[in-house]
Amino acid sequence: MGTSDGEKPQRVPYHVGIIMDGNGRWARARGLPRLAGHRAGTENIRRVLQACVEFGIKVLTVYAFSTENWGRPEEEVRGLMHILSEYIQREVGELHRNGVQLRHSGRLAGISEAMQEQIRDALELTKNNDRIILNVAFNYGGRAEILDAVRRIIADGIKPEQVDEALFNCYLYTAGLPDPDLIIRTGGEMRISNFLIWQAAYAEYYATPTYWPDFDREELRRALEAYARRDRRFGLIKEPALQSS
Repeated sequence: MGTSDGEKPQRVPYHVGIIMDGNGRWARARGLPRLAGHRAGTENIRRVLQACVEFGIKVLTVYAFSTENWGRPEEEVRGLMHILSEYIQREVGELHRNGVQLRHSGRLAGISEAMQEQIRDALELTKNNDRIILNVAFNYGGRAEILDAVRRIIADGIKPEQVDEALFNCYLYTAGLPDPDLIIRTGGEMRISNFLIWQAAYAEYYATPTYWPDFDREELRRALEAYARRDRRFGLIKEPALQSS
């Protein structure tokens, strides 16, 4: 489905991150088990990704599973792994045909060998696509990412005086990706939940009470319009325009 230029916000972020929250509450409101909400939320990725393409967004990072999520009930975690594995198997071919490059941000350790292989195969298949990047933050935590980067820097024998922001960025899971311009959180909560805490230092934030399975193209458009109205100063002060005499 296309969109006319008149429907697009005037200023579109290059990189959008989404904290996909509210799946469980969406299911509970409908008298369904929590896993039904997670399944509906996973299905929604396809629709939002398509909307991102239409609006001209080049990178979409979705928070699929955090390092803290392992602490949820075992049955829910097992069900989530099954849903995500199913999603990769079912969608990767279509994503590849549509020019989507898949990336993974997070730790592979702790994930089953079969799923690790699925992830690696999907990344390899789509690595040369350039229509849009779908970066999946899976088994991801912002603090874990920073710790892993520090450990790798130490392991590589890099001297303290050589470490700057540019070098540090190269050791993050998101190496090679630009920092997010906009972070969207669905489900009504007002917290960052350990998501891209280094990269999003100057991102704009947008929260909506809409649960993730109901977050659609129109909801995304509203978020983009709110972003377009923001004045991004990156800690600086803009000089007032000189008035002509």
